Amino acid sequence: MALAVYLTRAGGFWLIGRVPIGPRLSRMLAALPGAIIAATVAPLLAHGGVSALAAAVAALAAMLALRNDFAAVLAGVSAAALVRAAGF
Repeated sequence: MALAVYLTRAGGFWLIGRVPIGPRLSRMLAALPGAIIAATVAPLLAHGGVSALAAAVAALAAMLALRNDFAAVLAGVSAAALVRAAGF
């Protein structure tokens, strides 16, 4: 599996090295991380219930207030644990 992941990543770097990067492709590549995050979080929010919603809100609030990834993850996990411990 590690070899498959490595070959996929190396192949991607090799392929993008042969493609001319114009302004349109550059904008697309710049938007890609946000799209991946949205594609990961949206199903969790749709099917995760109250604890997932609380985790997302807490993580977003921590990220906006502190601008620290670790603090946002800690806030999200803590909120989900508290909501689940409360029985939701």
